[in-house]
Amino acid sequence: MKADPQARGGDMAKITQLVQTRFVPATDFQRTTRIAVGKAWSTATPEQQKQLYDQFQTLLVRTYTSSLSQLRDEDVKFKFDSPTLDAGGKDAVVQSHVYSTGGDNPVRYRLEKTPDGWKIYDIDMMGAWLIQVYQTQFAGQLQKGGVDGLIKFLTTHNARTAE
Repeated sequence: MKADPQARGGDMAKITQLVQTRFVPATDFQRTTRIAVGKAWSTATPEQQKQLYDQFQTLLVRTYTSSLSQLRDEDVKFKFDSPTLDAGGKDAVVQSHVYSTGGDNPVRYRLEKTPDGWKIYDIDMMGAWLIQVYQTQFAGQLQKGGVDGLIKFLTTHNARTAE
C-alpha cells in the first residue's frame, strides 16, 4: 500500500511551520555558519557572508525538518534533561529525548548565552554534531573553489532539495 503523498506533504508543511516558528528564533545561525565555514569566514566579503548565512540556514532548517519528519508517530513525546553548563556559565549542552514507537531518539543541543537569551548553535542528531559534519564538507568545497565555490555548492544543493 502506497503512502498518500498529499498527507505526507501536509505533515511536512506542519513540521516546517513548527521548525520555522519554534526552532529558528531559538537558533544563532550566524554563529553556526561562522564556525562551520571556519577561517574562510573572516576573508569573505559581507555579501558573501550573507549568502553563506542564508544558504546554510536553509540547509539546516531542511535537515532538521527532515529528521523530525522521520518520526511517523502520532504519540511523540519530548523530554529535556537539565543542562550541563561550562565553567563560565555561557555555554551549555542540553540532552533531549524524543520518544516514539521507535524508542528513545536522543538529540543534544549546544547553546550559548547571548544578550537575547540562550540560543542554539549546534545539534547532535544520531551521534554527530552538525557543525563538525559540515566543517569537513565545507573545507573540501573551500579548497576546491574558495568562498564563491562554497556558496555555489550550497545554492545548488538547496535548489535540488527544494520542495
